Amino acid sequence: MSRKSLVIILCITTVILLIPLIAMQFTNTVNWSGNDFAIMGILVLVTGLVIDFLARKVKAANLRIVLIIGVILLFLLFWAEMAVGIFGTPFAGS
Repeated sequence: MSRKSLVIILCITTVILLIPLIAMQFTNTVNWSGNDFAIMGILVLVTGLVIDFLARKVKAANLRIVLIIGVILLFLLFWAEMAVGIFGTPFAGS
């Protein structure tokens, strides 16, 4: 992994985490704790690193696209489970 791609992934993670931080300043409906920011930061960072890894290592374009879409879907599924508990696992936030 190049230093440039790591910096880009870290910047994107920071921008994504700034959205709820800014929203918390204007509304009471967004109420994240430090743990929420840490977990979401780790989740977004790992997802970005995995996508970068797949983009660099998988040579077949069709396979690369399918794998990246799969990673994004897993990210969204895990995020939804932690936010509202769609499956009722111990990770559920509700």
